[in-house]
Amino acid sequence: MYPLLADDEKTRYARNIKIPQVGEVGQRKLKAASVLIIGLGGLGSASALYLAAAGVGHISLMDYDQVELHNLNRQIIHDTTRLGMLKVDSAFNRLKDLNPNIKIDKYANKLTTSSGGDIITKFPIIIDGTDNFETRYIINDLCVRNRKVYIYGAVFQFSGQVSVFDAAQGPCFRCIFPKLPPEEVINANRGVGVMGTLPGTIATLQAIEAIKIILGIGSPLIGRLLLYDALDMEFREVLVKKNNKCPVCKRKKSDL
Repeated sequence: MYPLLADDEKTRYARNIKIPQVGEVGQRKLKAASVLIIGLGGLGSASALYLAAAGVGHISLMDYDQVELHNLNRQIIHDTTRLGMLKVDSAFNRLKDLNPNIKIDKYANKLTTSSGGDIITKFPIIIDGTDNFETRYIINDLCVRNRKVYIYGAVFQFSGQVSVFDAAQGPCFRCIFPKLPPEEVINANRGVGVMGTLPGTIATLQAIEAIKIILGIGSPLIGRLLLYDALDMEFREVLVKKNNKCPVCKRKKSDL
């Protein structure tokens, strides 16, 4: 049984409820849902705002950084008055202002293989708001091990990509990106430029994928990598398959 909507929630989510694929039952599903967002930069900022506005009832936030001035061209959940504040605290305050009806948890720590498992097990959907391969591998491996859905997003200058990894139905992140890039490539990509609107576009796609999965509607991006080129305003889709030699998701469930 999904939780009932209060009268003010029916008003708040009226435009959602009018959608045939959502309705009041769908809105109650959103209220019952829980999502973990790892990273509150450009991607995590926009996805958190839209999921809170949509009425996802339990949103958990993980980030260990503080708000800095150079973040503000793209990390729209923060503002100038919150410089120096922990991003989880800044985001918590903004989301509570936006939607006081939802539950919000904060984890002001770095995701690690040892600490992340206990957190990830609590959430069926994990949204990747990070900006490095090392953390994405940790997210992927923990999601495969704990049978969670991993909604991936990445941005670079004027381009971005998004996919949904669910090892029970398709490939995992390591099927597509089996190895860490060389150290010199990793270092060269730390702090690269990105137009501030790019994370908003990709994060909005991540948010709608989460909503579709919660509601059980549409076709999630499982087995598909969506590529976005803002300069040419072009979307391309690449079909991706499970790698039978993947060191993570090829294993039997009993081995995970």
